[in-house]
Amino acid sequence: MSKLKTNRGAAKRFKKTAGGYKRKSAFRRHILTKKSTKTKRQLRGTDLVAACDQNMVARMLCDK
Repeated sequence: MSKLKTNRGAAKRFKKTAGGYKRKSAFRRHILTKKSTKTKRQLRGTDLVAACDQNMVARMLCDK
């Protein structure tokens, strides 16, 4: 059986942590002039991948 290949797009977007997988917020790349300061501030930082999506991310990263 051949080796599994990691999904390179997923490898750039997700990092494994003790609590799951961390990810960045969406909607923070462009067209920022029409978004309020509060919205942009709340999109900063990282969040964890939802529990229903963790198996899919794990498969893409060959962790399971």
